[in-house]
Amino acid sequence: MKTSFLFLLFLLSQACSSQNSIFELSPNQSMSITGKGPGQDAAFNPHSKTKSVGVIESLGPNEFTIRIQNNGEIIEQTQIYPDDVKEVILEIGNELYLDSKLKSKAKVTFKEYDNGVED
Repeated sequence: MKTSFLFLLFLLSQACSSQNSIFELSPNQSMSITGKGPGQDAAFNPHSKTKSVGVIESLGPNEFTIRIQNNGEIIEQTQIYPDDVKEVILEIGNELYLDSKLKSKAKVTFKEYDNGVED
């Protein structure tokens, strides 16, 4: 019984820690996803203390824009179309935004940056 309870607790903790962030964007909406700080970010980037990768998947019927800023300066803007998946590199301190002119939906996840150097 104790083993079953511990296994169930483990499964629940894994489900919570690997949760994806899904956002519904209203027409003419700009949403700060990450980079503003604790309590202000819409999605938690567990790799924010180092260079990381944001993975943005379009789930809606319309295109939207991925915007990366640092200290108010736009670093990169990328259009994402329905059913696209884009990866963007996030340096420490970068802010990730999603901008939409039409109703859209996106899934955002983060992963460690792999610099391609083999051991």
